[in-house]
Formats: sequence, structure tokens, C-alpha cells
Amino acid sequence: TQSTWESIFRMPPKQAKNAKDTKTKGKVPVKKPKDGAQGGKAKKKKWSKGKVRDKLNNASLLDTVTYEKLLSEVPAGKSITPSGVSERLKIRVSLAKRALRDLHTQGLIRLVTMHHSQVIYARITTA
Repeated sequence: TQSTWESIFRMPPKQAKNAKDTKTKGKVPVKKPKDGAQGGKAKKKKWSKGKVRDKLNNASLLDTVTYEKLLSEVPAGKSITPSGVSERLKIRVSLAKRALRDLHTQGLIRLVTMHHSQVIYARITTA
């Protein structure tokens, strides 16, 4: 005599559908992809190397042409910084800092503010 609980929740054993299924024990065979076909397999995420900046080939010494350009163009600028001079004249920032210090001692530009990381100069205005 079976209890009601067993008759409700007891499941019959699984039956094999044909002779092939008895060999694989009811498991569905996995199909292998042919000749490099990936099927539904997701590709691994590739991380980007980041943006690559072009190497700047700025001059480390002033030649006569660049020095003449420095004397004529730079004192006419409204806001003069070493980074701006470096970009315009294609010279290194360390060289631009020294050149601006030299222009300041000559009295061609005036010092606006000095900070340990950035120095800002301006043109001399006659009022």
C-alpha cells in the first residue's frame, strides 16, 4: 500500500527512446564545429592598448632662426607660457622656460604669476 505522498511525487524511471540512446545513456551528443567554425561561442574581449601619441621631436638648442622668431613673435603674445612657446616654436619646454626667463630679464615681457609648475608672462603694455 502506497501513501498518497508517494503516488503524487514519485516519478517513473526514464525510458530510452531507441537503441542509440542506450549507448549514450540518455545524453544528447555535442556536435563539433567543422573547419574553424566557432558556432555560438563568444569571443574573448580584447583590451585596447590606449591612444598612442606621436613622438614630438622638439629641438633642445636654439638656432639663429628660432631665436629671431622668439624675439619677434613671443613678446607680441597676450598670454605667454612655456608650453605655448614650446608648441609654437617646436622647442623643448625646458628651453622655452629659460628663453622666457631671458626675455623677462631683458624687459621684453612681464611676469604675471609664478608657480612651481607653471609660469605665466604677458606682453608689456604702455599705458
